[in-house]
Amino acid sequence: MVVHLNFKSGVPVYLQICQQVQSAAASGALRPGDPLPSVRALAEELRINRNTVSKAYAQLETEGVLELRQGSGCFLKAGGSSPLKRSVRSERLGAELDAVIVQAHHLQISDEALRELLDERLAAFRERQRENG
Repeated sequence: MVVHLNFKSGVPVYLQICQQVQSAAASGALRPGDPLPSVRALAEELRINRNTVSKAYAQLETEGVLELRQGSGCFLKAGGSSPLKRSVRSERLGAELDAVIVQAHHLQISDEALRELLDERLAAFRERQRENG
C-alpha cells in the first residue's frame, strides 16, 4: 500500500493516512486480512513521527477498519462486505459530494446538469467495469 501525503492540504497527516487506508479498503486494493505496514515502517517510509501513524491506526481500529493483533501487526479487518461501517461510508461520501456540489455552484452548473453529469460518469464507470471483467 502506498500512502501519499500532502503537507500543504490543511488536512492533518493522520487523517490523510486514515482516508487513504479507507479508500484502499473500499476500492478492494486492500482485502480483508491483508497486513498493513508496521507503525515504525510506515513512519520511516513517510518520514513522519511514529505517534502520527499510531494515531491513524487507532482511529481506523475504532472505526472497525483495522484489527491490531498483539505481536503480529495490523491487518485489514475481515468479515462483512466492506470493512467500513455504513455510517463511515456515508459520511465520507457525503463530504466528497458536498465538495462537488460547491464546485458545481462556483462553476454555475445547474442541479439538473450536475445530475446528468453524474449519470453519465456512473454509466461510464459501469461500462469500464464490464470491460475489465
